[in-house]
Amino acid sequence: MVRGTYVMETDRTKRRLGTSRALAPAWWESFSFRLRDARDVLDCECDCVFCNNRFKFGAQRWSIYGAILERVPVAGERRHPPAGAPRYIVAFRGTMPPWHRGDMNANIEMLVNRQHDCRRFCHARSKVGELLNSIAYGGGAVWLAGHSLGASIALDVGRDMATTKGCYLQTFLFNPPQVSVAPLLNVLRVPDVARRFLYRISYTVKAKMGAMAVLRPFEKKMEELFERLAPWVPELFVHERDFVCRGFVDYFEQRQNMLGGSAQVALVGTKLSLRDMLLFLHGENKEEKPVQPHLLPSARLWKTSIQGHRHDLQQWMEPDRVLNLNSRLYRYPGA
Repeated sequence: MVRGTYVMETDRTKRRLGTSRALAPAWWESFSFRLRDARDVLDCECDCVFCNNRFKFGAQRWSIYGAILERVPVAGERRHPPAGAPRYIVAFRGTMPPWHRGDMNANIEMLVNRQHDCRRFCHARSKVGELLNSIAYGGGAVWLAGHSLGASIALDVGRDMATTKGCYLQTFLFNPPQVSVAPLLNVLRVPDVARRFLYRISYTVKAKMGAMAVLRPFEKKMEELFERLAPWVPELFVHERDFVCRGFVDYFEQRQNMLGGSAQVALVGTKLSLRDMLLFLHGENKEEKPVQPHLLPSARLWKTSIQGHRHDLQQWMEPDRVLNLNSRLYRYPGA
């Protein structure tokens, strides 16, 4: 279904250019899902400097970045789906070549942790919020899924629904980006012993900073955030050597290592970011500003080391025996 959202945007581009008619099948129909109408196609205008209406560098660019898909009852099935099946799936695509301006703008906003104000992220939160308000929400009624940039959108939407509505949506994130030094440590081939030492130092510094009187309000804010997010367990599908999402592997695995030693340091350090604390001290994060999106109390991490393109969505369509997946559930103590 996530792959289908890529195809939808490709078809729209072809029709716009007049180079081809839409050839893509509605892939989700084979899974008994459908697009009800045009309102379920998630698209919005780009808000980059070239497309912003305040500037006249070019025409406003619109692109499809996702879709809301409804399950169609099969013959003999009641209106509501059976236990374990969602009623709706909201799927988000990632960055498409030749790197649409809207995609790159959203990537930059995510890179500098300003996705909360990005038009595409705001639009996604609004549409999923409207969907939840329009149905009698029950556990598992709505699922979120996304790849790469789309995984960042799904993560942002899932966090927002959990913290503002108390709705813990089943969420599937394929190669979710995480901005950290973990990929650099891999490139430099830092030994595991040195890697653990560096993370121990980082956790210790964050724990000591969090204990400072001036940072206590921020630490308390993060504690409350973790309590609200605790019941939410997103599913993260990552490639162990993918530069983009490697940070999530280190975040959860190094946290687990710390819990086996300095548990109190791990409890404080895992919910704090040096960058966020420095911004708070500088006066730029004292209000309800977004914090680093990878700060999660719980998640199930699925890892593969399959050969091929490490960041490609296509790899997750391989059979389980090829992917050779291994998974582990990480929960914040007390969650």
